[in-house]
Formats: sequence, C-alpha cells, structure tokens
Amino acid sequence: MSHEKRYSQYTEYELQQEIATLREKARKAEQMGMVNELAVLERKAAMAKAYLLNPEDFKPGELFEIEGDPGAYFKIDYINGVFAWGYRLGGAREEEALPISLLKKLAPDQE
Repeated sequence: MSHEKRYSQYTEYELQQEIATLREKARKAEQMGMVNELAVLERKAAMAKAYLLNPEDFKPGELFEIEGDPGAYFKIDYINGVFAWGYRLGGAREEEALPISLLKKLAPDQE
C-alpha cells in the first residue's frame, strides 16, 4: 500500500503537475457529465493551488471576491495554514473556511 503525500509536502513542481493532472481529469469528467466527480476534482485542484500561494498575502479584515462565484464576497477573520476563515457578505454570517486559492483580490474600484 502506497503512502500518499500531503500537498504541504509537495514541491512547487509536484503541485503544478498535480494541478495539471486534476484539471485534465476534471475536463474529462465534465465531458462525460459526471458532475459530482467534477466538483471533487475542482476542489482538489483548488487545494493544491492554495499551497502555491503565500498565506501572508491574505490579511484579516480584507475583502475578496470568491473565485467561481461572481458577485460573492468573503471577509477574512483569520488565516490558518492555507485556509482563510471568515464569512460571506450578505449571507447568514456563518463562519466558514475557504482555501486561499479561491479568493480573488478586488480591483481597486471595487474596494
């Protein structure tokens, strides 16, 4: 039985290879109409991508647009590893965690 490495243990090159592989599998799943499989693969790719980013670039109190959800905004309360904890604006203000790779900096005219 092989012991799988965690994304935190991957090199930058390995992460990029993993993301490319996941995107290709996601493309095939989408073509075959496998919606659940597509969602899982997209989430895994977002997780791998998060490890290519610097968590220090994401500060508590900052507002971000959520990738893949136009018009949805997320305010960070704190960062834990590659996850931003906070809440969506306009929602029920329930705390949730998103991989930092899903957060898109706002254009200066949106701030």
